[in-house]
Amino acid sequence: MKKSVCWLLAIVITLALSIYQRMTGPTHPKRVTIELNGESYSIRLPRSGVQHDEVVKLKDIPSDAKAQMYYRRYPTTDDYTTVDFSRGDDGLQAVLPVQPVGGKLQYYITVGDKDYQADEPVVIRFRNDVPASILIPHILLMFGAMLFAVYTFLLVVTRKEYRRWLKITAGTLFVGGFIFGPMVQHAAFGPWWTGVPYGTDLTDNKTLISFLFFLAALATLKWKYNRWVVALSVLVMIAVFTIPHSVYGSEYDYTTQQLGTGK
Repeated sequence: MKKSVCWLLAIVITLALSIYQRMTGPTHPKRVTIELNGESYSIRLPRSGVQHDEVVKLKDIPSDAKAQMYYRRYPTTDDYTTVDFSRGDDGLQAVLPVQPVGGKLQYYITVGDKDYQADEPVVIRFRNDVPASILIPHILLMFGAMLFAVYTFLLVVTRKEYRRWLKITAGTLFVGGFIFGPMVQHAAFGPWWTGVPYGTDLTDNKTLISFLFFLAALATLKWKYNRWVVALSVLVMIAVFTIPHSVYGSEYDYTTQQLGTGK
């Protein structure tokens, strides 16, 4: 297999994994279909907010439709607060009040006397805004690490020289996950690291697990079975990175009024 074909396959696989992770993540807006007067309307309910009130919009739904939103702090047994949707510049809209960093609200809506997400309320988490100067390099480096890892795997299975790209993969993963990653975490929530041994944040922990496997691959470079260690490292990386982003991340405890390091 030509290296150009390996690169093309690596790009396709990496894009597919990235799209899957984003679409299944707990911060990606929840898609809901509203049925009203025989018409269907597709809306997105936000699951991530920064430090200001979050406006929930029901786009394209007739402005005279009766709609309400019910929300409460999460996880608590508070009574739900009810707010009416009102006409805005971009359709019907209602406001979720800003919460402390890491604070969450759960909510559902009613349109035309029909409940949506009442059985499985949408959960939104609030954070600080992350500067693009650290967020973009983090995303690009993590994307690059996955791309280089898949390319290395294809070199391994086609029995081509892979050691240079193994080193590039490990270096890119280290910079993206352990330099820019903590910078993003700190900017968004405050702590620098919320994985083992300080918390249960799967985003941090899956990066740590993946990097440890690549360290093992680097440490066994001279072993005759090293290519199998490299292949295993890449497969582990793919497996852990299919876990949705931000699962069990930082969460504000409304009882203690403190930010937890993994929920």
